[in-house]
Amino acid sequence: MTGTGERENLICVGAITTAHGVRGLVKVKSFTRNAADFAAFGELSDASAKRSFKVEIVGKNKDLFLVKIDGVTDRNAAEALRGTELFVSRSRLPETAGNEFYYADLVGMTAKSPDGSVLGKVAAVYNFGAGDMIEIEGVEDFISFCQKNVPEVDVKNREMTVCLPESVEAKPEERPES
Repeated sequence: MTGTGERENLICVGAITTAHGVRGLVKVKSFTRNAADFAAFGELSDASAKRSFKVEIVGKNKDLFLVKIDGVTDRNAAEALRGTELFVSRSRLPETAGNEFYYADLVGMTAKSPDGSVLGKVAAVYNFGAGDMIEIEGVEDFISFCQKNVPEVDVKNREMTVCLPESVEAKPEERPES
């Protein structure tokens, strides 16, 4: 994986938030469904795939993991990694079930309306806490990524069908005359 530079084939599984203590430990926020799984993928890389990291979970602090990284032995080296996102090659991740998708599989897909006209490319997928939202280039609003709005996703052909919801029109309040 090191040196490939193929960012499209990398999936972010966590991020180093800060150093912990003086012996080179770091705190990692996991982005995997089962939080500890990020360490099970073996060697991880940074976003450029030029640096690789062998990680071992040695503890937990609230919702962050305390992690030992091979070669990082003091606080200064750990601090230098603050903010580093940790990636794994897409090919090393397990296959998804039926209607489950990795965000990275959706980004870049062509979004089409039910009549087949192209709406644009999926620019990003977000989750602000109430469910996944997709951003489509050329479409003004985020679209809730649910079966009603996105009835079909074809990962192999990199296309999805998107039913744009009708816009909600706000009407000004009528005020009683004084």
